[in-house]
Amino acid sequence: MTGSTPSSSASPSSSRPPSASRRSRRRTVAAVAVLAAAAVTAAFALTLDDADNREEKAGDPAAVTASAAPAPADEGLLALARRDASDPLAIGRADAPVVLIEYSDFQCPFCGRFARETKPELLRSYVDKGTLRIEWRNFPIFGEESEQAALAGWAAGRQNKFWEFHDVAYGKPRERNTGAFDAENLVAMAREAGIADIERLQADMASDEARGAVRADQEEGYTLGVTSTPAFLVNGRPILGAQPTDTFEEAVETAAKAAKTANTTKGAGR
Repeated sequence: MTGSTPSSSASPSSSRPPSASRRSRRRTVAAVAVLAAAAVTAAFALTLDDADNREEKAGDPAAVTASAAPAPADEGLLALARRDASDPLAIGRADAPVVLIEYSDFQCPFCGRFARETKPELLRSYVDKGTLRIEWRNFPIFGEESEQAALAGWAAGRQNKFWEFHDVAYGKPRERNTGAFDAENLVAMAREAGIADIERLQADMASDEARGAVRADQEEGYTLGVTSTPAFLVNGRPILGAQPTDTFEEAVETAAKAAKTANTTKGAGR
């Protein structure tokens, strides 16, 4: 994982790590056995790389460009959904017809925008009704504070408080790499999130298991070609950046209809 401070660069609706980190961390699509067709993942990588590389600071309004529009869905990416009912970094029914996988960094301003503006709507309209499941993937790309925040989030999940920690961490825009996610502030966020055992949180953060879990999420994203945050898969349909809420609603509804049609066809064929 990178520990250097990134150069300031971001797409209009997503944040990017330094170019050197991108080059060193990128993995070829051929390396992933679970994604059967290399063409699928290559298309995903191209979709993500299509956004402009433009400066954007935390809290600034994010423009949305046509280049960030969702790519077509592909069933080859559906296997990435873990659907583990005991996963504390997921919310929604494990058997929901639609799974949204989110690759995010707690220091990414656009991830915060999604968390504050879009996620609550998706919870009300789809997760609470059993249509959608959201699975979080830690994808820290902005250095040590991002990594520590990811470890803290994972550790919060060990006490079933990941989403409470998530909401506190994204509760307001925070400047990157200025101490907002240092050890003291992470403990304060954990307390605000209702985490009672801070010593356990700190021990879990320092564990090899925590680092392994975060690294596994990163490697999954890098192998796909994810180079900026946030990045999403909605039943195999890539979406880059903090797009308008209706973009996600359209993707979820399209995926739900496709899943229903597939189940109907499967049932008729029995």
